[in-house]
Amino acid sequence: MTQTPGTPGTTDPQPPEPPAHQAPAAPAHEPPAPKAAQGKPRPTPVEDSHRPTPTSVSPTVRQVWARARGLLLGAVVLLVAAVVLAALRSDAQHGRLDPRSADPFGSRAVAELLADNGVSTRVVTTTAAARAATGPNTTLLVASPDLLTGHQQNLLHAATAGSGGRTVLVAPGQPSLDTLAPEVTADPAPSLDSTLAPGCDWPAARRAGAADTGGIRYNTSSADANTCYFSDGLPSLVRVPAGGNAGDTIVIGAPDILLNDRLDQQGNASLALQLLGSRPHLVWYLPTLTDQEATDGGHRSFYDLIPPGWLWGALQLTIAVALAAAWRARRLGPLVPERLPVVIHASEAAEGRARLYRKADARDRAAAALRAATRTRLAPLLGTPPAQAHTPEVLLPALAARSPANGTPSEPPHRPADHPYGRERQLHALLFGPPPHDDAALIALADHLDALEREVRHS
Repeated sequence: MTQTPGTPGTTDPQPPEPPAHQAPAAPAHEPPAPKAAQGKPRPTPVEDSHRPTPTSVSPTVRQVWARARGLLLGAVVLLVAAVVLAALRSDAQHGRLDPRSADPFGSRAVAELLADNGVSTRVVTTTAAARAATGPNTTLLVASPDLLTGHQQNLLHAATAGSGGRTVLVAPGQPSLDTLAPEVTADPAPSLDSTLAPGCDWPAARRAGAADTGGIRYNTSSADANTCYFSDGLPSLVRVPAGGNAGDTIVIGAPDILLNDRLDQQGNASLALQLLGSRPHLVWYLPTLTDQEATDGGHRSFYDLIPPGWLWGALQLTIAVALAAAWRARRLGPLVPERLPVVIHASEAAEGRARLYRKADARDRAAAALRAATRTRLAPLLGTPPAQAHTPEVLLPALAARSPANGTPSEPPHRPADHPYGRERQLHALLFGPPPHDDAALIALADHLDALEREVRHS
């Protein structure tokens, strides 16, 4: 009876499967393969399961950020600190009191006015040059007397004391005055006013009038000294004449009359010209740290040769290294069990160690290891403390009491029947005897130890 496919109760006939030795026929709609490709196996596509997948040790984005955020934060802090320091130092007084500088805090304008009046200006930066330039026709201006060391001050005072010229000290403190102007002392309280009136009969001050000399105030013990520009009863300008010659020393409490941005105010220009233009030559001394005579005898230590900026830089670098070390240091936490990458069976480990012993011909060590392990396993079976498992006087009597009646362990099948083996003496030779002389004796020793342990366990 013929059944219609697709109707209930009917079964579609299945096409017969091709034999195993025959390849399945190609579909009718598939075009034949090109001749160049015939006979060559087609590459199988790579399954997605073979693609490398991230493992548990691959860092995630969050882990990378957690590790790098400390370093990035430190870099941002350093950058912000650098910007802040640069902003704070942007108004630094570069070229301060330098007659070659046109900055607001420079003194080039004074040098130009002096040149217009026939006074030459020469800049020196060492004590030796300043000493060599002193003379009756020279005015020596010391821009920063407090930067000079005691040795430099002594040399400079010895050169100017009898030179017959003029020495102008700009805002010196008491340490400088003790050597360069012993007759003058500095008051600890400075002047609160910048512009002061002359208040004296000295012609140079009277012609200049009010000037910006307010700063350090002074006292003098010289009866011939000229004191001008008073603030609360103390002068900020003192002129001390030298005895027996035309030279003198002038101490002024502020450098404002020499600055470019203050020269055109009050009588600053007039006072500066009269203080510095009384001689045809002006030597402008700017003390520096590179002066060879900065220390006694002209000898400087290693630290004197290092600029201050390097010392601060080394300190900052040390702090940065300490912070980085504290950030990256390992924190000791609880022990975490770690799975071994390869599991080694005890039999494999024993076989490997045995091969090493055999390669090194170390039968003595192999025998000692076998005997020690046997004694360690026998001690708890005999009721002997583990600490005395390797003591013959304790282990052997207990072992002899558990041995068979004849005191000898069972002999292996290959052992000669007439082998002398009896009680404690034989047990001592077995467990504490000398090392075997060859490999066969080592194997026999291992068999005897194994037999003894079996007898004790089953007794």
